[in-house]
Amino acid sequence: MIGIDIVDLAQAEKDSNWKRSGYLNKLFTTEEQFMISSDIQPDILVWLLWTMKEAAYKIHSNHNKLREFAPVKLVCSNLIIYDDTATGNVSYNDQLYFTKSIIAGDYIHSISAQTKQELETVHIEILPNSNGNRPGNPTSVSHHGRFLALAYA
Repeated sequence: MIGIDIVDLAQAEKDSNWKRSGYLNKLFTTEEQFMISSDIQPDILVWLLWTMKEAAYKIHSNHNKLREFAPVKLVCSNLIIYDDTATGNVSYNDQLYFTKSIIAGDYIHSISAQTKQELETVHIEILPNSNGNRPGNPTSVSHHGRFLALAYA
C-alpha cells in the first residue's frame, strides 16, 4: 500500500500560523519539535514532517479501516535530508512505515509504504490542481493549493 501527501508552501504560509503558541504541541512529539527548533529552515521541516505523517496515516487508515487521526501518535524518525530529498520512518500504533520526500521550491511531497521496496516502484506525478482531473488509476492522491500529487504503484 502507498500513501502520499503534498503541501503547497505558498498556501501553507497563507493558511497556517504554526509558530503560534501550542500549535506544534498538537502535531509533533517533543523530539520532532526539537528538530524543528534546531533547523535553519524550520518552515520546511514543519511541512516535511507533516507530509511524512499524513502519507503514513493514509496507509494505516486504509489498511486498518480506522479513522483516528492523532498526529502526535505518528512518530517520525531516522530522518535524512540530502539536498532536495529526504528519507525517514514513521511509526504509528506499532506499525513502521518508510517514507521518501521531495523538497521542491514550491511544494513538499512525501510518499509512504510498508516496505522500502514498495517506495522504489512508485511513479509520482505532480500536476496543477486546476480541475481535479486524475489521469489513469492512481494508487494514492493528494492535493493542496496549486498542486495535485498522484502516485502509481
